[in-house]
Amino acid sequence: MHRDVLDITTEPRRLEGRATASAAACAAVGLVGTAAASFLGSRAEGGVDALLQTYLVSFAFFLSLSLGALFFVMLQHVTRAGWSVVVRRVAEATASNLWLMVVLAVPVVLGMARLYHWAHPGAADHDPLLAGKAGFLNPGFFTIRLVVYFAVWCLLAWFFTSASRRQDATRDPALTRRMEVVAAPGIVAYALTVNFAAFDLLMSLDPHWFSTIFGVYYFSASVVLFFAVMPVLFVWLQAQGLLRRAVTVEHYHDLGKFLFAFTVFWAYIAFSQYMLIWYGNIPEETQWFLKRQTGGWTAVSLLLLFGHFVAPFLLLISRHVKRRPLLLATIGVFVAFMCWVDMYWLVIPEFSPGVARFGWLDVAVFLGMAGIYSAVLVWRLGRASLVPEGDPRLGESLAFENA
Repeated sequence: MHRDVLDITTEPRRLEGRATASAAACAAVGLVGTAAASFLGSRAEGGVDALLQTYLVSFAFFLSLSLGALFFVMLQHVTRAGWSVVVRRVAEATASNLWLMVVLAVPVVLGMARLYHWAHPGAADHDPLLAGKAGFLNPGFFTIRLVVYFAVWCLLAWFFTSASRRQDATRDPALTRRMEVVAAPGIVAYALTVNFAAFDLLMSLDPHWFSTIFGVYYFSASVVLFFAVMPVLFVWLQAQGLLRRAVTVEHYHDLGKFLFAFTVFWAYIAFSQYMLIWYGNIPEETQWFLKRQTGGWTAVSLLLLFGHFVAPFLLLISRHVKRRPLLLATIGVFVAFMCWVDMYWLVIPEFSPGVARFGWLDVAVFLGMAGIYSAVLVWRLGRASLVPEGDPRLGESLAFENA
């Protein structure tokens, strides 16, 4: 449905000076968190190992946020969506933070021998399974694959963001058509690279276990996180006096519907993976879940069940909730936290079976990376209009109304 097009010509659509102040505040949090993480890591049991392990958790978390944003941008172009034009610029900026994730991937590459058993010198000498996978699981090829993944993601993010901003100046509708054409093969390349990246970064922590659906699991978690964060970002922007007319309750409603849909999709993929392995009852497969269902990890598994699916499902099924921006943003914060718990559940049991350790080191690493990520994101948001002003479907988006 559509209503009369809103006039946003007099509405502030740029962060301008507010971007500098906000980015500086986020950077300060990032520096304090990083310093605290370095200090705590030097004193924690396991030292550098513990620091790298929790670093991988937060790295996978923030990487998934940018990957979810990139998927959203391409999805809107390939479907020629009109409703989402006014929210797409924020998604483009979030996807562009993949360039930052390239830098943040360096500690993972440098510390791979401490994170991945298969990267230990001589690890395959007395392990026939690792020996059989040595052609794929080796430090050199692992690094090359990461370079390829990030090259694909960063080029896609750059193309869509630069074309969208160029359209602000030129008002050329041909740019929209060009983005639609690239989006289709872009989604295919995205699907392949995200799938293999999930295998490499997370599943290979246990090289003796595999799941063909694991890449889809990480993808679904990425999209859930993105749609959880989007309402939070828009509530913050509108609190700064921006986009109060451009982004309406109708857009929040659709963001909430996407969050609800992908929460169900994540649960479906998680259950499918669990059910098939449980039903097969093969020791080589069930051992991965046993690590996450014994000792202190039992409570974390139950927390994911009820906090990552049951509670969001019951809350978001209501139309009323999805049309209340502040309430939706509050739920978004909770869901984002559960996404981080999910990443923690995927990584840490490999290093701490039976003990669901959690401490200030985890908090410090998260705050350090969150501060840096947020500072760069705010800086990117301040570089252009927060609305794709040259998009030919902008009027459709401004007039959008849910049935």
